[in-house]
Formats: sequence, C-alpha cells, structure tokens
Amino acid sequence: MPATEANPSDISHAALAEKDEVDPELLELPDPPRRERRSTLLLMALAAVASAGMAASLTRDAAYAFRSTSATDLGDLSASPTAAFTSNELVQGHGRLGGAGALRYERPFESDSYRIAPVANRADVWVELRVPSGEENNRFVPKAEFAGRLVRFGDVGLRHRGLRGAIEDRTGQKVSKDAYLLVDGQTPSDARAFALLWAMFVSFALWNVVTIFRLVRKVK
Repeated sequence: MPATEANPSDISHAALAEKDEVDPELLELPDPPRRERRSTLLLMALAAVASAGMAASLTRDAAYAFRSTSATDLGDLSASPTAAFTSNELVQGHGRLGGAGALRYERPFESDSYRIAPVANRADVWVELRVPSGEENNRFVPKAEFAGRLVRFGDVGLRHRGLRGAIEDRTGQKVSKDAYLLVDGQTPSDARAFALLWAMFVSFALWNVVTIFRLVRKVK
C-alpha cells in the first residue's frame, strides 16, 4: 500500500498548536520582582541626575583645560579696565594687593595655605595666592607679579564655590558675583583632571540613561 504524504498545512497547524502550549514549569516560576525593579530604576535615575549635576558644575573648570596656554597681559591690574577682562582665561599682570578684606584659609588634605586679597584701590578684582607649607608667617609679603586663571566669582567651580560668601562673612566686605578672581599659578594644564572628571560623570550619566531605556522598553 503506497505511503501517504503528509499535508504541509497539517504540519504547520500541528507546529503552531505545539508552540501555543504553555510549559507548566514556566507557570510555576515566581512573578518578576517588580518592586526591586522599580527600586533599581529609581536608583539609576538618581545616579544619572547626580552625575549630570556634577558634570554641569565642572563644565567651566573642564573648559579651562582647552584654553590657550599663552597668557593675556593685563598690565597694571589696579588700572586695567574690566572691558579687557575675559572670564576663564589665562592672564598675567602686576599690582599691589590691599590689606583690607584679605583672608587666609586652608583646604582639607593640603599642607599649603592660601591667601586672597583685593587688588589695591579696587573691589572688583581679587587675587588668590598659594603659600607653600612653612612659608606662612606674620611677615609674609605677597608678591606683585601674577599669572593664572581669571574667572568671575559667579563662574567659579567647586574648588572656589562658597569663597565669595566666606569673604563677606569674615570681612563684612561685599563682593559682587561679577567681580573677578585671579587664581595665581593655575594654568590650563592644571585643569586636565577636571576635564577627565567631567568626561567620567557625563559617561556615567549617559550609561544610566541608556540602561534605564533598555530596561523599560517593551521587548517585541
């Protein structure tokens, strides 16, 4: 008796029926941990926001790393017009620092100390000097030649955040956010670490955002 060939349509229907059958072992599996999933997504969202905030606060410091290494000569700082100043640039100049409003302070984990004082006869230009450890004493005489980063108080990064308020609290002298701070000795090459930190925080924020998107999107 000749063998009968199977109908292709019957084979396809049988395969679909077999595919539609639910594996009883899958039914016994526990439901997905939705609460833990929401907590993970929330934690990643907070990490993305925090990383983005840190990157934003480091933007100007990171940008300074790519500025020109040729210092702009401002001449006598006590007579230079503010129209010649550009925030977040490398400059050089000379002048005498005033005693009124001068402030000495230290930073954690650093052996050197710092002094900040306004340029004599003006209240809109301040100079920060780094004093090496062991050279700080009552006879300290600040130098008169400066070269470093010029930045508005309103544009300073995390390292100088709160310095304007500290000056006002300690000296009672009002300091405008449009006043300039000359950070003596800080060159663009010194800001490369800030550029690396900025890139790290940006990458971390993007990674969290992309991962959140992949977790919440529906799988087709």
